[in-house]
Amino acid sequence: MRNQMKTMGLTVVAAAALAACGGGGDDVNQKPAYLGTVAEATYDGNSNDLLTAGLGATGLAAAVVPADADPLRPTVVELRRRAIHTNYRAIVDTTAAGGFGSLYGPTVAEAGTQFGTDGKIAGTEYLAYADDGTGRQNVTLMVQVPSTFNAASPCIVTATSSGSRGVYGGISTGEWGLKRGCAVAYSDKGTGGAPHDLMADTVPLIGGDRATAASAGRNAHFNAGLTEAERIAFNAASPNRFAFKHAHSGQNPEKDWGRSTLRAVEFAFYVINQRHGALDGAGNRLATIKPSNTVVIASGLSNGGGAAIAAAEQDTTGLIDGVAVSEPQVNLPASAANLTVRRGGQPVSAHSKSLYDYTSHANLYQACASLAPSLAGAPFSAGFNAGFAGAALPIAPNRCNSLRAAGLLQGTTTAELAEDALRKMLAYGWEAESNPLHPSHAGFEVAPAITTTYANAYARASVKDNLCGFSYANTAATGAVAPVVPAALAVMAATGNGVPTSAGINLVNNNGSLGAARDFLSFNAAGVADWNLSGALCLRNLMTGTDAVSQRLQAGVNEVRLTGNLRGKPSIIVHGRADALLPPNHTSRPYTALNRQVEGSASKLSYIEVTNAQHFDGFIGLPAVLGGYDSRYIPLHVYLNRSLDAMLAHLRSGTALPPSQVVRTVPRGGTAGAAPAITTANVPAWAASPTSADAIAVSAGSIAIPE
Repeated sequence: MRNQMKTMGLTVVAAAALAACGGGGDDVNQKPAYLGTVAEATYDGNSNDLLTAGLGATGLAAAVVPADADPLRPTVVELRRRAIHTNYRAIVDTTAAGGFGSLYGPTVAEAGTQFGTDGKIAGTEYLAYADDGTGRQNVTLMVQVPSTFNAASPCIVTATSSGSRGVYGGISTGEWGLKRGCAVAYSDKGTGGAPHDLMADTVPLIGGDRATAASAGRNAHFNAGLTEAERIAFNAASPNRFAFKHAHSGQNPEKDWGRSTLRAVEFAFYVINQRHGALDGAGNRLATIKPSNTVVIASGLSNGGGAAIAAAEQDTTGLIDGVAVSEPQVNLPASAANLTVRRGGQPVSAHSKSLYDYTSHANLYQACASLAPSLAGAPFSAGFNAGFAGAALPIAPNRCNSLRAAGLLQGTTTAELAEDALRKMLAYGWEAESNPLHPSHAGFEVAPAITTTYANAYARASVKDNLCGFSYANTAATGAVAPVVPAALAVMAATGNGVPTSAGINLVNNNGSLGAARDFLSFNAAGVADWNLSGALCLRNLMTGTDAVSQRLQAGVNEVRLTGNLRGKPSIIVHGRADALLPPNHTSRPYTALNRQVEGSASKLSYIEVTNAQHFDGFIGLPAVLGGYDSRYIPLHVYLNRSLDAMLAHLRSGTALPPSQVVRTVPRGGTAGAAPAITTANVPAWAASPTSADAIAVSAGSIAIPE
């Protein structure tokens, strides 16, 4: 009811008038103490803009961004353009056949009608660090205020970055808010794609440009924090390595993702009032635009979605009115093992495990499982078999054999071992719908990358620790460590995703018997290339070990567990049933049951599970590499946008939220790699009153998903 009152009675305009007369009772607008210097840039919506960096929708869809004037010294403006281009395309399928320009995208308005001719949005962008004064946190916050922002009916949407990306990693979510005249509050949540080059001792700055660590000082986006003696010793032992913020900050940044999102909202209120707040008699700006008269929706996808949920749980001051997220990365409390999760009337095989638990499990078995004969014809399966099971270096079959030798798989042939590995994935909570995704995920080294990054983060390991023998470096075709290409490093803040393998930086096994080498190309003590099983086992054992490092990691995992208490905020979660990265059995399904257990009748959470949807919409737009994604999977981004539409309508007009349900989509079909164009028939709307065959039943501590 409080949210509906925001559009009634005392409007912002009336409040401003009262304040100008000294009767508003509003405080002077204050810059939050944790904010550093605020950079401000205004874009005309033509030569440059908030959403597309001047590229327009056509430029975002183009495979290549315009070249920088000096590839070795790109400007901050050029880096911003490249970051928006890279991050937008990484999250969204930008092919017309996939729905870009018809179902979603810069030129598509909320009802599918045209939004301008090129999707460019004029407005002002604000950028600052949030820090405790040490320069060690330096979480990047950004606020975009479109020129269409309406101070009489203000709204703010959060767009915390997905994955471990930089602050523009939420731009595809921010698009929804910008097109509706809302300010968008972004945070990189203490992650980012630009590393500390330990050999040259250069670091990234807030704009993505690089400087020496000495000259950057506390203005470095990330510095590994080594003493000079430590850095010299590290380089002597392992030259040409890099430290990344998510892995090596020593902060376990995930524990603060909710706080970072809330701070982004506070930053938004500050800059909005600096522009639109009423003036008092002394000429001071007043905080006349505030939570009580502003609609605030926390949103994001993947890690950004998890950050939005964490922010809602931590919101004790009423900053956030509603939550609308997609495929959120959430870690449930250990007690969630007692929840009940059913599908088709039967208990699921496993649920409610932490990200590190199930990802380190996938890191053991996914490469071998990808060889299963039952997955023949899956996207990238032919490429996986050719690239990782070829006669020259049968890496994946060797992994299968090494797992058998370790007593972890049963079978005689590679096919038998692979099918056993696939069964272990299913038994650990993956749904059968995600089986066809294992070859492409393994081929892109998803599980090794995530497991290694989060192991370092949770254990608060330093780069000099080389946890489980891993490091990050550029590598040659043979796998040997090699100096980085200077032009690649110069743009890495824009092109990197913060979780190598990324932008030319790869995961390295320092303990390879033939020397340090790219992880999957390294050799074990017996001279066998088995995708570094010993390293994967080391990472896995940290989950259950009792040594000091394992205890630190386990404590770090416990720091990021959520409570399920959304404080009665109306919320929508959408999740793809086929998600192979963040399986719904470990994330959205049990979180929904936990929320009902914690909040009871006060719960306002709706869970929408979408069939034929998986985690990486951007992969759908790579038909030449991942043919079969286009014919099998629909874009989940459509349903994130619809959840935001529904939440805004609920908060402003009281429109009922959709009941929890399964939405049954229709794959595009056709030839893999050349699927027919998507239409609205492929992505049906959810039902206001779902049938019993589609309704998801939620009770205290229990969720039942229809088959």
